[in-house]
Amino acid sequence: MELMATRTKRGERRADALSRERIVEAAIEILDAGGESALTIRALTARLATGTGAIYHHVANMNELFAAATGDVIASAMTDVVSVADPREAIRATALAVFDATDSHPWAGSQLSREPWQPAFLQIAESLGRHLQVLGVPQRAQFDCGSALGNYILGVAGQNAARTRLHPHDRSAVLEDIAARWAQLDPDKYPIMRQVATQLPEHDDRAQFLVGIDLILAGITTVLTRES
Repeated sequence: MELMATRTKRGERRADALSRERIVEAAIEILDAGGESALTIRALTARLATGTGAIYHHVANMNELFAAATGDVIASAMTDVVSVADPREAIRATALAVFDATDSHPWAGSQLSREPWQPAFLQIAESLGRHLQVLGVPQRAQFDCGSALGNYILGVAGQNAARTRLHPHDRSAVLEDIAARWAQLDPDKYPIMRQVATQLPEHDDRAQFLVGIDLILAGITTVLTRES
């Protein structure tokens, strides 16, 4: 009886360790350490010391696992947004939460761009839509305004993910190299790009992202003025 009780306790601990939450947590750890290519069923079973069947008991396939991991980091990032009362500031907070989450977890930005219908996207879109309603955007204009914000947020997330995938370590060196190339462009054909080259190495990605959000919000204010 004592032996059976010991086995039962071990089985209970093993079941707890193999909950869906633990599997998603392990997937995030693998993704953060090695990127999208590192998350395989073999890597996951090795980390969790379990078998393939135990994993697929909780998640149907790897696409579902990627979506769940992305949803987890986005949900965690957006926990404080609900406390922001001003709708414009709440929209900015939503956008920055997604930016920061995908900056810390570039694979999540790639996943969001790949499958925008997944729960993480729905959470972002719902947050933006509710704040647009509070802002007073008419229902007939909410879809367009929300799409403009969502497309911009997901576009930047995807670009940042691609950049990190290509150049995962030294951002400054990469930007300096690009700036040096742009500075050598034909001044008659590319005067603007030569000018931008002087700003590229030192620019702040997060601050620049927020400028884009503010530009869209300024456009939404124009819509409100026109509709009033």
